[in-house]
Amino acid sequence: MSENVQPLRYGYAVSAEQRNKVLRNTYWLLALSLLPTVLGAWVGVATGITQALTGGLGLIVFLGGAFGFMYAIEKTKNSAAGVPVLLGFTFFMGLMLSRMIGMILGFKNGSELIMTAMGGTAGVFFVMATMASVIKRDLSGMGKWLFVGAVVVMIGAVINVFVGSTAGMMAISVAVIAIFSAYMLYDLKRILDGGETNYISATLALYLDVFNVFQALLALLGIMGGERD
Repeated sequence: MSENVQPLRYGYAVSAEQRNKVLRNTYWLLALSLLPTVLGAWVGVATGITQALTGGLGLIVFLGGAFGFMYAIEKTKNSAAGVPVLLGFTFFMGLMLSRMIGMILGFKNGSELIMTAMGGTAGVFFVMATMASVIKRDLSGMGKWLFVGAVVVMIGAVINVFVGSTAGMMAISVAVIAIFSAYMLYDLKRILDGGETNYISATLALYLDVFNVFQALLALLGIMGGERD
């Protein structure tokens, strides 16, 4: 067997060249996807369009839009429409994030908190990317446990939308950071091992990891370090 081909537990072998190509395309598309996110957040803050999306209404719009886009991405990932649909999704996610961004900007040190959250998220990504490149063991078994953890946290977050507990929000934020940091490692390792060969699907998975870590970090920093005038 050629040394450039790695046998996998997934039932097929993927060449090193193909794995590197998927990883390279994923990183480029992930970087590109952050631009519509920033634009969406800016539009949301500037227009206040998401300010009315509170409580249950905001939850319905967010979940409906997010799952609708993810379904569309899955359907178009092998076509020319895949990238535009993914970028539309990231714009929508930025729009949904704008309400929290607006609240954080209401603090005297809001800009610093946002930069800290961005730096923290970048740091987590760097650590997980490094770990994924040096860990040799198969991490595919993590998937089901991470999925269960993500579902439990999502249920807790939905409940807390109606309860409005600050302590609950802090606990959920810490759990989200832990789970989606681990998901970052898992998703990067899948790409490196050849378990994910579609760069649009790979980008979607990593984008959701990055988005959730950033949002949770920002919420935690706002609760613990927000300075009012």
